[in-house]
Amino acid sequence: MKWKTAMDEEIRAIDRNNTWELAKLPKGSQPIGVKWVFKRKMNAQGETERYKARLVAKGYRQKEGIDYDEVFAPVTRMETIRLLISQAAQFKWPIFQMDVKATFLNGVLEEEIYIEQPPGYMKSGEEKKVLKLKKVLYGSKQAPRAWNTRIDTYFKENRFEQCPHEHALYVKESGVNMLFVALYVDDLIFMGNNDEMVQEFKSTMAQEFEMTDLGLMKFFLGLEVRQGETRIFVS
Repeated sequence: MKWKTAMDEEIRAIDRNNTWELAKLPKGSQPIGVKWVFKRKMNAQGETERYKARLVAKGYRQKEGIDYDEVFAPVTRMETIRLLISQAAQFKWPIFQMDVKATFLNGVLEEEIYIEQPPGYMKSGEEKKVLKLKKVLYGSKQAPRAWNTRIDTYFKENRFEQCPHEHALYVKESGVNMLFVALYVDDLIFMGNNDEMVQEFKSTMAQEFEMTDLGLMKFFLGLEVRQGETRIFVS
């Protein structure tokens, strides 16, 4: 039942995002298959925090130069994450964490791609039709790059500077105040010396994307983080 609820939530997110439209398959085209992938998101205690179901395109059937071109998307290196934690501890800044829901669905698709209707969610009476993607779907080769382009554009439009040596790290400065944001696919951590900038960032991100506010950073990329008033413990 929990997995079915997660699947329904995924389909609703896809529909809200206007990711696809029902269409007839053009002559000579081959639809890409889809499948469900299930994952438990764990908390710092190793307990199941959330059930996630993702509808994934079988991207291995796509052909380079025909279905896609660029696929690369940068993520923040672990060394950078540790450096940010060290800096936060030095200046006594709290580190916050947010999760972007349906991350790759936010990427804009440039190519013309058709996929099969998802198992369990085929439109009655339209079973022979396929879905034409208007935005990227998990598993498609261009998904990571499209999402990164989308979030990178958003940050730069909001006066963030991209670190030249760490392309998934962004900094926003306003006088003596600054805000750091580090990305790792659908997870991001952020910190700064001004609470108003932090709260404004949370608010604007929630307006632009579907977000889960995880509060203080506790568990990130295998790191368990405990934040006190004067110290940060990492294990």
